[in-house]
Amino acid sequence: MKRLMWVLLGIALLAFLSGCATPYPVGAWFIDLKLPVAATADPGPCTKVGTASSQSILALVAIGDSSIDKAMKNGGITTIHHVDWEAKNILGIIGNYKVTVYGK
Repeated sequence: MKRLMWVLLGIALLAFLSGCATPYPVGAWFIDLKLPVAATADPGPCTKVGTASSQSILALVAIGDSSIDKAMKNGGITTIHHVDWEAKNILGIIGNYKVTVYGK
């Protein structure tokens, strides 16, 4: 019985430490990231900026609209140059997420 307990504990530990591959860095305790989402072939200057945001509380409730479409509407943008994404999260207690769209 004791051996079975150690085997199960080892499996649980390996599962916890293995994690999943993600396209961006993940922090278990604190996240403060600014990452690109997309870029277009539009070579022109960016004359307008629009943002949209959402929040999460205790990793149980998430509210807001941080879509690219909402950020475009907020900035009066019709042609996208590039899009950035920002995330700040502390221990899963409070999370703030923002999408910023640059364009014309």
